[in-house]
Amino acid sequence: MVQSYLRHGPTQAFGLVCSSSSNSVYNERFAYVPALEDVLVWDVKKGQMLTMWHETGHRAEVTCIQRSPSKDTFAVGYADGSIRLWNASSGTVTTTLNGHKKVVTALAFDETGTRLASGSQDTDLIIWDIVAEAGLFRLRGHRDQITAIRFINLQTSAQPSTSTASSPGYIVTSSKDTFLKLWDLSTQHCIQTVVGHRAEVWSMDLDQEQKLIFTGSGEGELKVWILDHEALTEGLKETETGQVTKMIHPITTLPLSSSHRVSQITFHPTLPYLAVQSHDRSVELFRIRTEEEMRKKQARRRKRAKEKKGKGKKAEAEEDVDMDENKEIELVDLFTPYLVVRASGKIRSFDFPSSDPSVKGSTQLFVALASNALEVYNIPQPTKSKDEPPEATRMYSLDLPGHRTDVRTLSLSSDDMLLVSASNGSVKIWNMKTTACIRTLDCGYAICSTFLPGDRQVAVGTKSGEIHIYDLASSSLVETIQAHTAAVWSMHVRSDGMALVTGSADKDVKFWEFEEKEGSAGGNGPKLFSLVHVRTLKMTDDVLSVRYSPNRKLVAVSLLDSTVKIFYEDSLKFFLSLYGHKLPVLSMDISDDSKIIVTCSADKNVKIWGLDFGDCHKSIFAHDESVMQVAFERKSHYFWSVGKDKMLKYWDGDKFENIQKLDGHHGEIWALAVSHFGNFVVTGSHDKSIRVWEKLDEPLFLEEERERELESLYETGIADSLNREDGPIGSGAADGDAPSQAEAEATAVSKQTTETLMAGERIIEALELADSERSIFREYEEAKATLGVEDAEKLPPPTRNAVLVAYDLSPEAWVLRVVERIPGTALTDALLVLPFGKVVSLMAYLNIWAQKEWNIILVSRIMFFILKTHHHQIVANRIMRTTLMSLRKHLRFALQRQKETIGYNLAALQFIRRQDDAERTAQFYEDMDEEKARARIAEGKKRKRVSIKA
Repeated sequence: MVQSYLRHGPTQAFGLVCSSSSNSVYNERFAYVPALEDVLVWDVKKGQMLTMWHETGHRAEVTCIQRSPSKDTFAVGYADGSIRLWNASSGTVTTTLNGHKKVVTALAFDETGTRLASGSQDTDLIIWDIVAEAGLFRLRGHRDQITAIRFINLQTSAQPSTSTASSPGYIVTSSKDTFLKLWDLSTQHCIQTVVGHRAEVWSMDLDQEQKLIFTGSGEGELKVWILDHEALTEGLKETETGQVTKMIHPITTLPLSSSHRVSQITFHPTLPYLAVQSHDRSVELFRIRTEEEMRKKQARRRKRAKEKKGKGKKAEAEEDVDMDENKEIELVDLFTPYLVVRASGKIRSFDFPSSDPSVKGSTQLFVALASNALEVYNIPQPTKSKDEPPEATRMYSLDLPGHRTDVRTLSLSSDDMLLVSASNGSVKIWNMKTTACIRTLDCGYAICSTFLPGDRQVAVGTKSGEIHIYDLASSSLVETIQAHTAAVWSMHVRSDGMALVTGSADKDVKFWEFEEKEGSAGGNGPKLFSLVHVRTLKMTDDVLSVRYSPNRKLVAVSLLDSTVKIFYEDSLKFFLSLYGHKLPVLSMDISDDSKIIVTCSADKNVKIWGLDFGDCHKSIFAHDESVMQVAFERKSHYFWSVGKDKMLKYWDGDKFENIQKLDGHHGEIWALAVSHFGNFVVTGSHDKSIRVWEKLDEPLFLEEERERELESLYETGIADSLNREDGPIGSGAADGDAPSQAEAEATAVSKQTTETLMAGERIIEALELADSERSIFREYEEAKATLGVEDAEKLPPPTRNAVLVAYDLSPEAWVLRVVERIPGTALTDALLVLPFGKVVSLMAYLNIWAQKEWNIILVSRIMFFILKTHHHQIVANRIMRTTLMSLRKHLRFALQRQKETIGYNLAALQFIRRQDDAERTAQFYEDMDEEKARARIAEGKKRKRVSIKA
């Protein structure tokens, strides 16, 4: 019988506050931050996570977050080139947009939130229609990753007379190719390329009036450009010299306090502040003054100069006056440095709240750190006193639910209820049921850890050679033992819980026994232990890993010379040497029956050895990078391995088979802990996340698993080949290497994925089923027509297809049902997969749907796309003429009906609106009482001025 195993699946990921893969968005109290493949919503004030936006099965990292003007919608870009629109209140995906081939690096909504622009590492700019859930067009022109996008909203509604498109407007984009580009969306072309920077343009933003463009480069330059709105409204025109009018003109360069890369520029949405990040740990804030303020300032300076003149400092004063009178107000004068916000770590991104609930004039600055923490600073209101320079104060800090650095070691308590994780700087204790961090303790650079017997204390080995013992109940460091003179690489408690062994880079293996502390067992209280050094085993090389055998007879020691030495535990006499690895053995484990030992090495191999003779049962090339840790599952010969290739793998140690590959981490996996009951495994990684992989009830067969892997490889291969953009034959160019002159500047948005391929197959299957059903019934009708009346009645009708009977649908309705079920974003890509024969068949069904007035919007959309895509074949095909004539007639009639209905409804709504306006006006005048108004005026109270917005 074929052996089956139980499948493991990811259940939880915790330990993340925010990852450094993307920018973050802040809104009053809530912070929307990336957490690798998820988005977390934090209440920064309370320090608690409100929700996690997670899509099952989707693994790509979040690379960009943008909030829509409609508030409840967020666009999130991912590393696989997809964009998902999330509904914030329900935490669900409303739409998935697929068009980019590489990482999405920039997103921007227009002011109504109906269009979305996305830029990517593949250098393309795509404009999406959010309402229709489809890509409008793809714009090509940049030669490197697009770093920022902004829509330009013209103050006047006038558009160039040449504009005929339905989506007018302009977009400005910046890129790593050092260029700034201005795109006209009505003509779908780049109308100006600005060459000003010598290094990559990393950031860009527009001021509130959209007249100034600020760009920041890799050289630390902050350049300012003016946007000519008049030239934009007039459109492209030639000047007298024959040159095309320019819309963007350079003005000046703003001086910054740091010459590092300008990684982010952001204007405050309502207050006159500009924030610039050009240093890793600080954000520089500028106050934007108006020309009026500057003129007042100049007047004050002149007044002071006159006073100086009166006091006898004539020469100085005259010089001041001359300087002041001749000086025009420049843009640099309007942007005055206000204060610098210094964060506690490297800043990944910052954001202003969209609306400030705080005191007028003061605001908040939200900062997401690359060290897995969030901070909010209060920016004070400007004061007139010169004594105290303004300083930003930290209001909230959110860092406890995660480590600042890589998770280096994990250890589970004997009942699997608690997990200890340690990194450089902190030890954290987690409740495995709720995944909440219940204790945070300070420590040095932790490398290894273990729970001591009784699960009351935790021992942590550090890089400095110390062993820290922590008491969990009191959350305190009980004892620090200087155990070794170099890093403690490994420690292991003996299976009887009476002894501990440690191995270090100082070439010593030390054996320790547990001693009860005085007064710890006073009364019936729990026991507290201290370590007593009993024996030392000196080795010839650095010790990397030590392990007791579960039967307490042997001790295995792995050395830097790539060998594993095994000694008798009681006498420490040499027993075996395991030689075979090409690089040092980083970790090892011995099975519960003490019969086999598994070792993993930096040479990417895992070796399984017998402990009776030290023979190598099998050497497996396990990972693509160094294998960091191995561990046996309890009471079995199945074992787990983790490596720097971000993979967790499950193996059968008897059959030497790989049972399962678990892909979830986005960084090297350093640590592994296996449940004492075999229910789950926990992994800790460089991406600062801790993940739990639970054993499911679902059986797993190795043959099926291999088939599934091959199928997924085949499908992704097909999708990739369909997405290729080959150059001319013989040029050898493929997928992005094609010569740029052969490419059109504006193209359609399409990208084949496994989902769209499956959708295309479903349409083909539905068409085949419906065609066969219709042909059978057509033959039956023809046969009836040839027979007499009596014989025709006796002729039995053919049996209907089981699927159509089950759903009680006609063949035409079945095809429509299948097409309607395909998401709008995948429909056009699915239609591209159809062979022309099936397109002809689909056109016949479109005609029937138009005749019956079924889903006219969908019919029109499919028909226009098919006509655009297969225009040449349809024109050349005479058979199509009759179908097209009939389709035109039915579709026109259906669309006319819909137009009339909409027109009637609009007229009715306008009538109701006019009626409502008239009633409210009449009521307003009826409620006005002259006597009451006079009485209020007579009271003599000071009336408040209220600004009424129309």
